[in-house]
Amino acid sequence: QVQVVESGGGLVQPGGSLRLSCATSGVIFSGVNVAWYRQAPGKERELVAAASTGGITNYADSVKGRFTISRDNAKKAVYLQMNSLKPEDTAVYYCNTAPNRIWKWGQGTQVTVSS
Repeated sequence: QVQVVESGGGLVQPGGSLRLSCATSGVIFSGVNVAWYRQAPGKERELVAAASTGGITNYADSVKGRFTISRDNAKKAVYLQMNSLKPEDTAVYYCNTAPNRIWKWGQGTQVTVSS
């Protein structure tokens, strides 16, 4: 059974940090690029960061230098370290593959950056 479960979100002050985790089971993992997406209220879901099977990473311009994506092929897990958070980072964060989103979407994890 396919499962994608995101966790680690929460309420944090501007400038703070969070580490998101994505646990998966029953999915194709080792041969695909993995990614984090986010969706803010009233906006479309957007790609935040991606990591290839070879360890190459790409980031949206808005998060470069602040976010770091990593993957653990043995655990079939994806992580997103988020530093220097800004109010505009507030969104629900999801993990999936890239560029084609072949996993079933999880419920996401809410990140709220506010003072």
